[in-house]
Amino acid sequence: MKRALAIGLLLGWALAGCTLRSGPATPEPSPTLPTPVITNVAAPDPEIGARLFLDAWKRDDLPAMYALLSPLSQDSLTEEEFVSFYEEVKQTAALASIDYQITATLVNPREAQVSYRITLTSSVVGDVVRDTYLSLMREAGEWRVAWAPTTVLPELTQGTNLYMEVVTPTRANIYDRNGLALAVQADTVGVYIVPNRIGDEDAEKTMLTVLGRLFDRSTGSIQALYESFRGTDFLIPLGEVALEDFQRIEGTLAAVGGTDWRTYSGRYYPLGEQSSQAVGYVAQITREQVDEYRQRGYAGDEFVGQTGLELVFENELRGQPGGTLYVRDTSGQVLTPLASRDPGVPQAVTTTLDRNLQLEAQQALEDLRGAIVVLERDTGRVLAIASSPSYNPNLFNSSNPNSGPGLTELGQRNDNPFLDRATDSAYPLGSVFKILTMAAGLETKTFTPDSEYTCTNYFEELPGFRGQDWTVVKELPPHGTLTLMQGLERSCNPWFWHIGLALFDRGFPTALPDMAKGFGMGQATGIEIGESQGLVPDPEWTLANLGREWSAGDSVQLAIGQASMGVTPLQVARFIAAVGNGGTLYQPQLVETIQTAEGSISRQFAVVDQGKIPVSAENLAFIQQAMTQVVREPKGTAYRRFLGLNIDLAGKTGSATSGEGTESHAWFAGYTFRNEPEKPDIAVVVLVEYQGEGSEWGAPIFRRVVESYFFGRPFTLYPWESQIGVWRTPTPEGGDATETPTP
Repeated sequence: MKRALAIGLLLGWALAGCTLRSGPATPEPSPTLPTPVITNVAAPDPEIGARLFLDAWKRDDLPAMYALLSPLSQDSLTEEEFVSFYEEVKQTAALASIDYQITATLVNPREAQVSYRITLTSSVVGDVVRDTYLSLMREAGEWRVAWAPTTVLPELTQGTNLYMEVVTPTRANIYDRNGLALAVQADTVGVYIVPNRIGDEDAEKTMLTVLGRLFDRSTGSIQALYESFRGTDFLIPLGEVALEDFQRIEGTLAAVGGTDWRTYSGRYYPLGEQSSQAVGYVAQITREQVDEYRQRGYAGDEFVGQTGLELVFENELRGQPGGTLYVRDTSGQVLTPLASRDPGVPQAVTTTLDRNLQLEAQQALEDLRGAIVVLERDTGRVLAIASSPSYNPNLFNSSNPNSGPGLTELGQRNDNPFLDRATDSAYPLGSVFKILTMAAGLETKTFTPDSEYTCTNYFEELPGFRGQDWTVVKELPPHGTLTLMQGLERSCNPWFWHIGLALFDRGFPTALPDMAKGFGMGQATGIEIGESQGLVPDPEWTLANLGREWSAGDSVQLAIGQASMGVTPLQVARFIAAVGNGGTLYQPQLVETIQTAEGSISRQFAVVDQGKIPVSAENLAFIQQAMTQVVREPKGTAYRRFLGLNIDLAGKTGSATSGEGTESHAWFAGYTFRNEPEKPDIAVVVLVEYQGEGSEWGAPIFRRVVESYFFGRPFTLYPWESQIGVWRTPTPEGGDATETPTP
């Protein structure tokens, strides 16, 4: 009461006939009020007016607060100035929330003071708790706020403002499962070629040899960068390398000429262009982001995660911000500190990725568009997740001398390098879906392992539809009579069209979409970095989006993975792993641990069982055997691609029409079953956009990934290579026949 009276005397109030109501000794939380109607509020009790004002502040409704000001306050302060003041307080103090408790009310017929305890929770300095007050005037039967800066904090008076001194700890690193760096804070060297400084033939040869070893690139590919710019002073960006690695060859490069470089500090991605898009990148806070990040406790000029793990685990990698909040005058002189907190410890992210395998997977897709996903079959750990084309995350450090020209070139590309095709792009699955069609046929008992069907070159069982088998394009005779297992082994389209039609005609019109959903299609997998959900068309979706009922034609098309379906390579990898491990869908995960440098762990990888695929053990064993025959039997669609590979595996080719371009998307999906404790079995999915058939493109890439995983490096050339990593011809030669897209 003394405090309230003293405040009143300081303001020179003559509160004749006033009454004073004090709050309880221990203030209780203010009750939640309905959202107020701001205009024409009849408030005989000034406390109600105060609550309306303070509640509007809590929900950041600044126009509503301004509407509650007295006419005199509104005359002296425009709404724009009022809003700007509170926005600046919120941004500078990095306010996460606001709360209050009313402690006392002093009233006379025309004037009142409402005292309250304000708690401003800052993302940087924690809670700032102060006792202050609102002055109110009764105007035409309404209580209006006579505003002053002290309504925010008692130390905040006219002519003062808030200032935050932020202490930002060094950003923590991201590692692969073996402790190898994927993203680190480091001294780095940006190297570029200056064509008019290139020496004689011997000097150039030495330069190319040194650069080739330094960047693990062929000398021919480096020479091609500057060949058309010889004699110019253009700066040709080459790449970035850790300072300690560069220092070993710095003298040689200086002696032979032709290059220049600059050392800089900041975020460094050792894999450069071959980095996983799942790791993401950091870049300086943009103008559009600055308000959001200042409210979170950033100064506004930091580098922050923009995509991938860098974005998702920004708080952990950055650490809890610290600093001191001050009041200062307009000249910038600090008047008083309000609150202070030391910064928290950043936490490093150790991923499930294998850096060497990630590099091999990314290089396996070089000059192609597509994706590769490698999962530990029995746990859901993501060992590699590649998307091509990609980009160099090092370019987003403005201190990198290659940044300017590199970002300019990146902005001119039309191949969408920022799209993570493994997680964010959905494709028709093509003949890989036949695994699910087989499962639906068996589980509904519409077909049995002993069922047979005569595969001709054409399917003509559905009126109005004449489906063509892949044998027609290859000018091969029809398959003839095949068992169900042989149907998958040889990927006979008519066999599976027949299954789709039979399911529809025999009372199981939703068996295929239901099976797809049971295998996790059309659903997010739960991976940490986010993803596309994809689409499984079903009767409900068809009616809502196409305006018609589900038909026999829909079942026939879905039976070979066409129709309107879209799945991500990650979703396919999850269900392929489930087929291989006995039926369990495991959540794909990228993070092994999150921990401080002192070893304090806040997150530890744990296997997440997301359910079972709806297939009996007996039928699953049948499907596994059929997938094994795809690669083992001489007439299997991928048989020739795996000759000489002494690794037990099963798989399925796929070629899917995309609705765009002349070529189909090429798929190969499979898993290994070596059962070696030191090398856990894996599931691998390869998707190549607009390239052709699964056996000619997907299967060779699948083999390369498997070789890289089990042997440490690839051994087998692609049909289109003259040596590993060097294309011989744009079209693979000697490819064996496999299914073609639906006409």
